[in-house]
Amino acid sequence: LDPALSASPNPYMILRTWGETLVDVDPSGELNMRLAEEVSSNADATEWKFKIRQGVEFHGGGTVTAEDVVATLKRHTDEKSQSGALGIVQGISEMSAEGDMVTLKLASANADLPFLIGDYHLIIQPNGGSDDPTAAIGTGAYTMEDYEPGVRATAVRRSDYWGGSQEEVAHYDKIELIVLNDATARTAALQSGQVDSINRV
Repeated sequence: LDPALSASPNPYMILRTWGETLVDVDPSGELNMRLAEEVSSNADATEWKFKIRQGVEFHGGGTVTAEDVVATLKRHTDEKSQSGALGIVQGISEMSAEGDMVTLKLASANADLPFLIGDYHLIIQPNGGSDDPTAAIGTGAYTMEDYEPGVRATAVRRSDYWGGSQEEVAHYDKIELIVLNDATARTAALQSGQVDSINRV
């Protein structure tokens, strides 16, 4: 459940139920605003500003702040975190939070930084996840109900989700994700109706 350590489709799917990043990249390659509502840069793309959306609540309370965003990014710069996003955040030489604005200064120009910040490891957590990165506390449309690593996970829809209605975003009351590593078993489960969908068909 630690976003830094996610490295395969199963944890990726689980993380995306409860967690969100500053931005997303849609299937057409366009940048979608999520926890950031505006992104801008200076002329040479060495300084980027992310305006943090106001009033977004973490699971269990607490509002997302620019300080949470900076703490999240800083945790991923620590090599001890073993973050899969270390290569992305290492290029940031300075991070700061002021009001609802996060400013990132880069060691060298990078016009692609907003797209990279959408990396699934960089889910925004309270205090950056420093207190407990595996707590599954985020701003996503679902909250974790049950989790058995390598076996299954269940998540239930939040009634107070900020990012859209049931029809637009969180289509299901409850989701159960089952790990079926064997392709034959996975396909058989789909064919027999034991599961509704599978990946890696």
